[in-house]
Amino acid sequence: MNARKLYAMLLIVVSAILLMPFSGCKKDKDEEVPARETTYKLKAQDVLGVTGTATFTETSNTSSTITLKLYGAPSGTHPAALCMNTVVEGGNTVVELNPVDASGSSSTSVNALTYNQLIAYDGFIKVVESSSEPDVILAQGDIGGNVITDINVSYPLDTVGAFGVSGSALFEKRKNGNTLVTLNISGTIAGEEYPASINLGSVESIGGGPVTKTLSSVNGTTGKSFTNIRKLDSGVNITYENWLVYDGYINIYQIAAEFDNIICHGNIGSNVD
Repeated sequence: MNARKLYAMLLIVVSAILLMPFSGCKKDKDEEVPARETTYKLKAQDVLGVTGTATFTETSNTSSTITLKLYGAPSGTHPAALCMNTVVEGGNTVVELNPVDASGSSSTSVNALTYNQLIAYDGFIKVVESSSEPDVILAQGDIGGNVITDINVSYPLDTVGAFGVSGSALFEKRKNGNTLVTLNISGTIAGEEYPASINLGSVESIGGGPVTKTLSSVNGTTGKSFTNIRKLDSGVNITYENWLVYDGYINIYQIAAEFDNIICHGNIGSNVD
């Protein structure tokens, strides 16, 4: 065989090899991409021992499935809803979810919100006792942008005068940058309510500074107060990072929010050494 014929045969072989399909180098068009999924915790509210989860699963570019699972719930079916705002604020129903059945489960296809919208949503999930008892909350939990992160700071609150009331103020960052402020006070009287506020300046300010954010009153029975903060009372937006350098302090009052009724206080932000 002469060189010209051998060269021609080699060209044919090489061309055939190059035209062969290589399935290992190309992704099969029919191969399914795993669905994205996020799970949130649901905590007991009015019925002790009830816990659960809410799982968001992406089913398409425009739809998702919300699956609820309750543990320790009473028998029967329990209405559920996706609501706006945070648990501590409460809010209107955005999407009515299928009730949790006798097995403790519920699954709802949601087309109004995409998966990306759901995992960033300003909302919470709520499961109630029954349609006739909607105020009895079995379990609920913040979702999306309202989820509490691991970033937080705590400030001590000292007693004023002889009241013997003291505690702490915990500032926790949410995923969306808003702040959950939890007051934990000891020495309060069961059945009483104690107004609370964040004021401009420090506890050393002569005459005290003006109130810039009204907090939820401290429950005398539990000694606790929970406030979600998005804005100051003036309407100005404020984030968790802003509070870290804020020129302010917290007051707890015996009755009305007046400076001569302060029973507990403490500096926050830039006023803390």
